[in-house]
Amino acid sequence: MHYPDWIWHNGAIKPWAEATTHVMAHALHYGSSVFEGIRCYDTARGPAIFRLSDHNRRLFASAKIHEIAIPYSLEQINAACREVIRANGYATDYLRPVAFRGLGGLGLSADTPVDVAVASWKMGKYLGEGVLETGIDACVSSWQRFAPNTIPAGAKAGGNYLSGSLVAREARRLGFGEGIALAASGLLSEGAGENLFLVFDGALHTPPVSAALLNGITRHSLITLARDAGIPVVERDLPREYLYLCDELFMCGTAAEITPIRSVDGRQIGDGKAGPLTRRMQALFFGLFDGRTPDRYGWLEPVDA
Repeated sequence: MHYPDWIWHNGAIKPWAEATTHVMAHALHYGSSVFEGIRCYDTARGPAIFRLSDHNRRLFASAKIHEIAIPYSLEQINAACREVIRANGYATDYLRPVAFRGLGGLGLSADTPVDVAVASWKMGKYLGEGVLETGIDACVSSWQRFAPNTIPAGAKAGGNYLSGSLVAREARRLGFGEGIALAASGLLSEGAGENLFLVFDGALHTPPVSAALLNGITRHSLITLARDAGIPVVERDLPREYLYLCDELFMCGTAAEITPIRSVDGRQIGDGKAGPLTRRMQALFFGLFDGRTPDRYGWLEPVDA
């Protein structure tokens, strides 16, 4: 990875190497952090951050669930995101706001200072170059998502991603591009760090938020764009075998964007490539950034606001 020059850390822009924390910070031992992943795109109107405010509202919601008191306002975090992009000088960027319990007491319930940082860096295609066109081969992981009322899946918290790490590392070890997790019910949940959409007879089907998944902002964006375009969307419980029987299948997320899945567990999906509805959803989504799709909801928030 090529690291950028600058990062926003606890209220100020500073050199990347100076944004340090102690090895005994609470978050390092207990996963007590919340974060977001946000993309900035180069548009005809200049660099714009996709759904910046919605992402950071979710950051504060995740912090509320875990009783992490972020010592900045939503407006200050939004401003920090813009500031670090300008400092690093990238038109297309990936942003990572993170808030975490720092050095203080070492007990699980200890009150500690809360540190906040916003990083930005150049990110290519998360699951590999060319995969938005060719798709990936996925597998159903042996690791399941957490059961209800154990760890709140609705929070984007650092500790939650130990689950995703197990799913992703198992998939890579077995030679797959990504893993798919089932919920504790045995029904479909999500990918290691992505939401799922299955296509049946021209309609999009996706597991509900009750299936131990993060209610992704890209997921919400695609549901909105699809319904605006007259494409039916069904949120429902889905059994594992429907992965093998669907006409098309894709993953979505801020990092993965819209990545087609061409096979699951060695079983080909559809024609083994991105299907027509997947390509249409890609066109609607990426059209937001090149002007083909109207930004009806004000999702593009300019860096130079």
